[in-house]
Amino acid sequence: MARLARRLALMAGLWLAQAAGVQAASPFADWSAVVVAGDWHAHDGAPTETFDNARRDVSAALQRAGFRAENLRQFSVRPERYRDTRPAKTDLEGIYGAMADLAPQTPGGCLVYLTSHGAPQGVLMDQRILAPQILAGMVDGACGEKPTVVVISACFSGVFVPYLAKPNRMVLTAARRDRSSFGCGEDDKYPYFDDCFLRAMPTAQDFATLGAGVKACVAARELQERVSPPSEPQMFVGGVLRPMLPLLSFQAAAAQD
Repeated sequence: MARLARRLALMAGLWLAQAAGVQAASPFADWSAVVVAGDWHAHDGAPTETFDNARRDVSAALQRAGFRAENLRQFSVRPERYRDTRPAKTDLEGIYGAMADLAPQTPGGCLVYLTSHGAPQGVLMDQRILAPQILAGMVDGACGEKPTVVVISACFSGVFVPYLAKPNRMVLTAARRDRSSFGCGEDDKYPYFDDCFLRAMPTAQDFATLGAGVKACVAARELQERVSPPSEPQMFVGGVLRPMLPLLSFQAAAAQD
């Protein structure tokens, strides 16, 4: 906790420098990010590009917000199809290996974004279910006490919140632990949640306002499409991380473009 308090003071100094007109690096320049598509099937079993579309475009949006390409890793179940973005193969060992490998060069923070099908037991990662306890162990091991944001776009993904919730973390999920999310059909471009994440990010100031925007967008989309029961995306922000989020500004990052 003392380390996080020192980081908060450093972030405050960064914000003051930016307010005074001093050119500064993106707040996310020393963050790692892994973005994972966990499946390639629609809810009826037909092939779909929804999850890989989200993987690709969320990765691009993070880079526009200030994450560096060299600190970002993408994963796909069918990586051979996507030579433009060159994702690695989705498997738990590879994902954790990337998180651990990035950790020494990214002391600022940690982001994990998963998009896939979900079940009450966890989220699908190719042929395996990633259980909440396992993901919590992966994040603990690779991210430690660093500021950390975990986003899980899947049905029933609220089941992850109690396992991931810590003072230095934000957790955003596409649904309550007992609800489905929507938009995983053969012809959908993105799941509704991922679409809302991408729509909200250009005008969000930071991850806190982004999360609120995503939740509002999902509720409006589900009402428009007349799907029910509502998925009710969940958001947790730990007490240590909460005052830091306004200092981790997407607008400050965008100003460097």
